Amino acid sequence: MQLFLATLAEVDDPRADNARHDLTELLILAFVAVLCGATGCVEMAEFGNAQRDFFKRFLKLKHGVPSHDTFSTVFRMIDAKALDAAFGKVTAAIAARLGEAGVIAIDGKVLKGAYDKGKGSEAEMMVSAYATGLRMTLATVAAEKRNEVDAALAVLDLIDLRGKIVTADSLHCHRKMAAKIIDKGGDYCLSLKGNQDSLLSDARACFGKVGDAHPTAKTETAAHGRIETRVATVIDAGNLGDYHEFPGLKAFGRIVATREVDGKITTKERFFVLSAKLKPATLLAARREHWSIENGLHWGLDVAMGEDAARNRKDNGPANIAVLRRRARDLVAADATKGSLAVKLKRAGWDANFRLKLLSQMR
Repeated sequence: MQLFLATLAEVDDPRADNARHDLTELLILAFVAVLCGATGCVEMAEFGNAQRDFFKRFLKLKHGVPSHDTFSTVFRMIDAKALDAAFGKVTAAIAARLGEAGVIAIDGKVLKGAYDKGKGSEAEMMVSAYATGLRMTLATVAAEKRNEVDAALAVLDLIDLRGKIVTADSLHCHRKMAAKIIDKGGDYCLSLKGNQDSLLSDARACFGKVGDAHPTAKTETAAHGRIETRVATVIDAGNLGDYHEFPGLKAFGRIVATREVDGKITTKERFFVLSAKLKPATLLAARREHWSIENGLHWGLDVAMGEDAARNRKDNGPANIAVLRRRARDLVAADATKGSLAVKLKRAGWDANFRLKLLSQMR
């Protein structure tokens, strides 16, 4: 808890010098409330008052628990990137104990409830870098004016990519992203679609020359009434990286996915640009892991933590509370005891000892 207190104390306080409530204490109150299921500022204040004796164990609360208006005002003002960076320093200790993460997935998520009346098309978006092996958010950046491309580049600036494979969808298959990943010592596996039409055409042509003896990797899964087969192939890109001026391009990957449901068979080809000639099995694993940012992070934020229903709308408020949700989810994911995310969040609210157990990981 001392590391937690010291790190959050580094967040700049934008309020006037006569602000009554200590910023670090306010942030801890808000974070623990979110960890226990709070979805907004009103619930943060209610939780703080209901659990005042718990918080008095390690906070002074000289002026009591802040009101919901105070929580709202503070989150509208403080810098979301600074708040996320502070939490990142705390969770880095957890990540170090859990080991290295081989794949880092990059993806954006819209905060569907975070818009003012009449501005539904401008709902806030958060772009996250997610360590799939750790099930942990490494960094999160708000996408200004829904510019996911620039936000993704900003996220990469905040993390160490050495020895990692960065995965992303076709929106991020462009030269700036490739150059950023290479410059930071990582490798990329980026989905290749029609937004890079010329490069995609050349990749298809290369695979058209592949013979039956070329190495492949195959997986087959059967669940929920469907059978899915995926076959991966990797080929050398030759001098096409130079020709297309695409930084670091060394190989192309292809995954042919076949799905059978009730006797009906569908097949889909997916292509990828690679900065290293991965083994076909590694390509399959990396792309499979990429989807954990949707199935693990985004799904949990919506279903267990109600992110899409959250109505924080003003200024930096949506981004800051989104940071709290992601970091609270990471803390629960690091806990090894049995139980779903939703159950553990409720348990943290019900059981002060379990709550302390989760918080004790931040040391």
